[in-house]
Amino acid sequence: MIFNSTPIEGAFQVEIEQIIDSRGFFARTFCSKEFSNLSLHSNWKQISTSFNKKKGTLRGLHMQIGKYSEVKLIKCIQGVIWDVFVDLRPTSKTFKKWWGCQLDSINRNMLYIPTGCAHGFITLKENTEVMYFISSDHYSKAERSLIWNDSEININWPIKPANISEKDKKALKFEELKDQLIY
Repeated sequence: MIFNSTPIEGAFQVEIEQIIDSRGFFARTFCSKEFSNLSLHSNWKQISTSFNKKKGTLRGLHMQIGKYSEVKLIKCIQGVIWDVFVDLRPTSKTFKKWWGCQLDSINRNMLYIPTGCAHGFITLKENTEVMYFISSDHYSKAERSLIWNDSEININWPIKPANISEKDKKALKFEELKDQLIY
């Protein structure tokens, strides 16, 4: 596995190293030792999946706060997404910065997102499926959402969303969320 730093402190784009032969390939998508060698979280409490029928489906930007904050490892297993996260750790060097990249079932890369970041994605193809490895149990009282089009964060989405849940449409602006960011 190859861990490429992102512009956000503590976040990595993870490439798999394929061993290719006449049958196809074999690749490791997770190794506790390799994650531990970089002091990255490697004990997952949940593995979840999200299937999205329509291109332009936007999910996020979701997070949990306080002791329920989550590390996430994201992998697109079918289709194509543009994945994005925002650093909402007030003490981080990259506070209020965002970063995004394409994840798809062809390049098979993953995104390691540290605690204190709001995460979301938009589908770039129909019938897209995303797998999430999550470090913490879900606790609804710690759940928060940052509005996808917050003018202070100013994420440059690659396409206009065509499908957003009512819950995500009602997410908080950064100004409304900032006093709740405890880590």
